[in-house]
Formats: sequence, C-alpha cells, structure tokens
Amino acid sequence: MAAERQVWELLAAVADPEIPVLSIVDLGIVREVREEAGGRLRVSITPTYSGCPATDVIRTLVRRALDAGGFADAALEEVLSPPWSSAWLSAAGREKLRAFGIAPPEEPVTGLRQLTAAPPVSCPRCASRETIRVSEFGSTPCKAHYRCDACGEPFDYFKCL
Repeated sequence: MAAERQVWELLAAVADPEIPVLSIVDLGIVREVREEAGGRLRVSITPTYSGCPATDVIRTLVRRALDAGGFADAALEEVLSPPWSSAWLSAAGREKLRAFGIAPPEEPVTGLRQLTAAPPVSCPRCASRETIRVSEFGSTPCKAHYRCDACGEPFDYFKCL
C-alpha cells in the first residue's frame, strides 16, 4: 500500500502536456495503481480519447516519473474501456481549469446529448452565463471556443465527454 500511495503522489506531479495546470491525476486519466502478486506494480491509464495526440507524451512522462521514483519495474498499461469521461476530472482539477481561464465541464454526460445546441457555459473570468459558442473546437479537440457577452473575453470550454 505504501508503494501504491507513493506512485499516486509521483503521478500527481506529472503535468498534462496540453493543459499544464492540470496533473494527469487531476485529469482522471490515471485509472489504477495496484500491486500484483509478486510485488510488481501496475499503473493503468486511459487517454481522454483514443486519438489524443498527447497520449504518447503522457506515456513517456509516466514512465520517466516511475523510473525516477524507483519504480522502473512497474508495468504501464493503457485501458480503453470504459472510455475516459470528463466526469473523471477531480474537483481540484475543475478549479484549476477555471483559474487558468478554461471553463470546466458543467454537466455530466448522461444518455444521448444534443450535438447541435451549445451547452450553457459560465465564463471562467466573470461567471456570467451570457456566453456564446464561437467554434465547436478550441485550442485542442477536447475544448470548444466561447466568448463572454458580459465581459467580452474569449475562453475555451473543456467539453463534456
């Protein structure tokens, strides 16, 4: 248990390469750290989506953190099912996004959602809900670009997935 806790702490210091204000633990892509029979650790990660360009970089960063922390023999596996969900973002991660100027997902995804209507999004700067989606895609495919009509500021919204 001490080794598992130590690995979680190591991985909490690994920044997401696309949104460096978040750790990969904040993002919820570290699924599991467990000790297997024989004492070997296994770390399971799930990319935010199967085509995420940051997946290879994240894998490399995790491997480096494990090696530097004395866990060079730890196995690293990618788990695709169930797929990652924005509901896995930690509360601390959501606040870090907001402070960084990215609106965090506001509603959990349940059932089918309407793809044509923009969800109501609060501006991360002034908290106004008088916002408009400018583009379905922002600086990365997992974000949409919005503008606040109250303060006039543009911002990204981390999509509910």
